[in-house]
Amino acid sequence: MSLRHGLLALLEEGPAHGSLLRTAYATRTGAPTPALGRVHAALGRLERDGMVVREGVDEAGRGRYVLTGAGRAELRDWYVRPARGEGPPCDEFVLKLVLAVRAVLTARAPEADVRRIVETRRRQVSGALHDYVRQRAEVLALPPEHPAELARLLVLERSISRAEAEARWLDHCEARLLRLHVTDGAEGPPGTVDHPARGAPRR
Repeated sequence: MSLRHGLLALLEEGPAHGSLLRTAYATRTGAPTPALGRVHAALGRLERDGMVVREGVDEAGRGRYVLTGAGRAELRDWYVRPARGEGPPCDEFVLKLVLAVRAVLTARAPEADVRRIVETRRRQVSGALHDYVRQRAEVLALPPEHPAELARLLVLERSISRAEAEARWLDHCEARLLRLHVTDGAEGPPGTVDHPARGAPRR
């Protein structure tokens, strides 16, 4: 989610200072809490662009930001604009996996343990999925008069769907790597490639 537009949406509810917006952003969206410096930098850009203005201070002397007409118009436009696609997967794990497979296949690093890379990621995904499911159960256990938790529930269910999809993809990766003798199951040690004889068909 765009921090810029997330801040505009939060300020539509009323004036707020940076620390409050920082906490509210994480609570409402389920995203990691952004650094306070990043929030202030985003507010500074919004102020420069005429989307917000500083209006007074609170009892602690912190400047309060208020949404302008231009900010409201930008927020309305953002709500109806198609979301930008995330593009191809290029996170650290995917890069690590494809580079390790390449290294094994070209015999540049035959000791690379591709299976371990996949299993480490599987444990990470499984742990995250367990945590998302636990958090969802906590939200669902709340009385229905907590509508503010709906946003958190939607984010959690998106996270659960993604984790489940990645777990299935990891199963597919492991099966394909086994068929290609890139992981355990080949005649050689784990992480090595059993190259087919010259002229033999590849599977």
